[in-house]
Amino acid sequence: MSFNVTVQPSGRTFMAQADEALLAAAIRQGIGLPYGCKDGACGSCKCKKLEGTITQGTHQLKALSPEEAEQGFILTCCAVAHSDVVLESRQVTDESAFPVKKMPVRVSSLAKASHDVMLMRLQLPASDVFKYHAGQYVEFLLRDGDRRAYSMATAPHLQLENPGAELHVRHTPGGKFTDHVFGAMKEKDILRIEGPFGSFYLREDSAKPMVLLASGTGFAPIKAIIEHLQFKNIIRPAVLYWGGRRPADLYMHDWVLAKVAEMPNLRYVPVVSDALPEDAWTGRTGFVHNAVLQDVADLSGHQVYACGAPIVVDSAQTAYVAAGLPESEFYADSFVTEKDKAQASA
Repeated sequence: MSFNVTVQPSGRTFMAQADEALLAAAIRQGIGLPYGCKDGACGSCKCKKLEGTITQGTHQLKALSPEEAEQGFILTCCAVAHSDVVLESRQVTDESAFPVKKMPVRVSSLAKASHDVMLMRLQLPASDVFKYHAGQYVEFLLRDGDRRAYSMATAPHLQLENPGAELHVRHTPGGKFTDHVFGAMKEKDILRIEGPFGSFYLREDSAKPMVLLASGTGFAPIKAIIEHLQFKNIIRPAVLYWGGRRPADLYMHDWVLAKVAEMPNLRYVPVVSDALPEDAWTGRTGFVHNAVLQDVADLSGHQVYACGAPIVVDSAQTAYVAAGLPESEFYADSFVTEKDKAQASA
């Protein structure tokens, strides 16, 4: 049995099987609904159900509160239809949905960027160009059926000359995948990935100045966006605020400085929250999302692209909307770890 799903105001439709999450059905049919984690944790796929009956699957309360559910909001990543459904979603675009593929990849290099960040370079099949938007992510398909998601830190135009992807992997002690990356994994290992996924990517139809907000390895998709801005010669003003606990957490600081020297419309504000005397840090301090508000009190004319720890993304969204940013101009990718999910479930 299958049901018809209509998305307003675009009027686009797709079919969902009786046991299939609405988001999975949309991705399968090339419908560009907004989403992030696909696991009921981040809330990026939240939208209004206008008509129909669904069952809402397991999710975190911060992603969808009981009050929001009573108002008709759902998470498409874990909602299953029991009738024809009409949704209201602010983003449904044809061009946002590149084909999702499964493919083998080879680890071409592993290099530590800091004590707990590994730059992993993957060699992709040369026979078929992998298409994606700067900012999107892939998932590693582990042997036991689990998946781990990582944003691509390289812009898509680089596929044409050297099919591959750079990923920034932060070590989580005890983490099934990251322990392997920092331990037994070696160059030339063969892995399997699926992608591209995610609705976090640059909206090129806007001329608004951009705030690029990153915490930790949330810099990875922002790096891809910066490369894309430079390649496409997009001259919208952009300012990167990158935050870490210690200066070493800004593990590609010199790379950013080099890009700023090449790109007149790009500025960079590094922010450190827990600098120690031995760091000799003379830059901005505090929480990175607050640094934006210290510099730009009125965000009503901006777009924001925020990526990294959930606490940073959530805090930024609340504060920036209060500072005038339209909710529709806040684009985010919240890096929800398996540890985060386990603690929320507990």
